[in-house]
Amino acid sequence: MAEDGDALATLGWSPGALAAANWALGAALSGLAAILLSPITGLSVGLATSLLMPALAAAILGNLTSFPITFLGAVAIGIAQSELNQYVNVQGIGDAVPFFAVLVFIVARGRALPVRGHVMERLPRVTVGTIPKARVIAATPALRGTDVDALAAKAMRSYARYWREVFRLPVTPTSRIVGDMHVADEHLLRDAYDDGRGVILALPHMGNWDHAGAWLVSTGVPFTTVAERLEPASLFDRFLTFRQSLGMEVVPLTGGEQPPFALLRERLEAGRMLCLLADRDLTPAGVPVDFFGATATMPAGPALLAARTGAALLPVTLWYDDPAPWSARIHRQVADPGAGSEAERVATMTQAMADAFATAIAEHPADWHMLQRLWRDDLDPTRRP
Repeated sequence: MAEDGDALATLGWSPGALAAANWALGAALSGLAAILLSPITGLSVGLATSLLMPALAAAILGNLTSFPITFLGAVAIGIAQSELNQYVNVQGIGDAVPFFAVLVFIVARGRALPVRGHVMERLPRVTVGTIPKARVIAATPALRGTDVDALAAKAMRSYARYWREVFRLPVTPTSRIVGDMHVADEHLLRDAYDDGRGVILALPHMGNWDHAGAWLVSTGVPFTTVAERLEPASLFDRFLTFRQSLGMEVVPLTGGEQPPFALLRERLEAGRMLCLLADRDLTPAGVPVDFFGATATMPAGPALLAARTGAALLPVTLWYDDPAPWSARIHRQVADPGAGSEAERVATMTQAMADAFATAIAEHPADWHMLQRLWRDDLDPTRRP
């Protein structure tokens, strides 16, 4: 909690109050240590310095993150000081051991000393998460030459921002949720909703889709969405309660009172709106699409619902932008070709949806939060549809 005051504030804690509590606790522990050590070392003005420097060196050897390494470093420094004082007749040689330990640490590590906050500033190593970005770069001429690791790291920051904003949504003023949202071609959404035949908003995992949902509800459009069950069940229940508190109707993908497809169809036939994340489906029911020059599979649900109910299917893409923190685009309605079998119509409509996703992802690749394998060529053979 001491690494990032802003992150702490998003959880409803006061960084100042916690800092004061930490200071008081540290002072109490220091006093206790002095009481316990005074019978052994005595008390003197220079005592604090003589004890502080070896302790600080040991903490640095542990990179300010590892208690076991810090403990072993402290033992090693203490042994080295005792042996040098015993066998080397140079005044102050023992006191210099902590400084030599820190110097060796810096040279071996090849970097400066760790500072407060360095844990938060260091991003996790990105492995699988680079695969979608590499595909996007390879298939987009404007992105050629982009460093894939740097782009993946930027995407991780964008994804972390998403979670930070999500947990702040319950206390974010409605005026900010609505006022700081810029939606291009919003009239396409409003016109389709006013038409009364139901609307399906299909989204990739871009930007902040929970904020977009809160914006939609706050502007007078309630909607229904689907959530995959999580384990443990208590975690799923908390996410369900959280999204319902934002005004969303959430249907579990499995284990509900009735199959989700039937319930979603009922909502569309009543002229309601659905919001469905639709950029990844690795089940056998997934529809193959050409996506950035390779074959991926996306869910058939949005196109199938539109084909069977006559509802409007609108791709929606989201990203972070300036001056508005949150941006979105409502893409033109995906047309039902009418001719051909239902499976052929669904395939054509899903491809059109994928093309709309690809256009926005190419423009804002860092805000596409797909950190998993997506294309068939990248999947383990046992997981391919």
